[in-house]
Amino acid sequence: MPLSDDQPHTRTRLPVGEQPSSQPTGRQPRPMRTLLAVLVVVTLLVVAISIANRGKADPGTAPARSADGVAPTAASGAGPAPSGDQPVGTATNGIAGGFPHTDQGAQSAATNYAVAIGSADMFRTDSRHTIVATIADPSALTALQTRLDQGFGGDTAARYGLDAQGRAPKGLTFVSRTVPVGAKSVGYSDGEAKIEVWCTGLTGLAGERSVQPVMENWFTLTLTLRWAGGDWKLTDYASRPGPAPMPGDQQAATAEEITGAVQQFGGFRYAR
Repeated sequence: MPLSDDQPHTRTRLPVGEQPSSQPTGRQPRPMRTLLAVLVVVTLLVVAISIANRGKADPGTAPARSADGVAPTAASGAGPAPSGDQPVGTATNGIAGGFPHTDQGAQSAATNYAVAIGSADMFRTDSRHTIVATIADPSALTALQTRLDQGFGGDTAARYGLDAQGRAPKGLTFVSRTVPVGAKSVGYSDGEAKIEVWCTGLTGLAGERSVQPVMENWFTLTLTLRWAGGDWKLTDYASRPGPAPMPGDQQAATAEEITGAVQQFGGFRYAR
């Protein structure tokens, strides 16, 4: 019959010599041996981490270049790694200049010239002439000026609702911006380079009453450059559509939002 918890309990006191010891009977730990084991483990971890990180590029440094100045390609399937020399320190009429006499320098020059050619300033006669005189090789200046006058003046300006001076109607803002996505050299020698620049662009009139809303387009510019006067200068250009990516499932901004963005976000002078 089980006993109730209400019944008194009996405590048995053993003689002092027979008291159970609270100390374990095993071997006592040795602090020095434990410390040495910890130090060994930490040392092995440090060595393992050093070996794992060996060969990894410092994210804060520029990509290494081969003897011909070409940056290495990215992992397979990722396309060429971003490249380009450090931004030049000079500019003329708001356009970068003084590019290195290298393939990379020619690509940087072509990319900047693409931005200038695709700007809203090209739709105004005086600023267009200034841009062309700044980027063109003197031997090709007249021919380029004639072509660009035909391409940006007259009917082209009128198609966007601009007047003869390239000004937008009152209350509207004309937008023309070229944004380079990438560049590649398709021909390079010490005195001449042919560069393709893949671009996206925004063109149109921003405003509530616009009949030419700002739209996006994709195109590739081919610019032929010549090394003249210590810099790369434009001698010829051509344009072709695309390649255009699949349009995303994104709601178009309102005329007010586009106008605000154009007025608040300045374009980039140095494109690469």
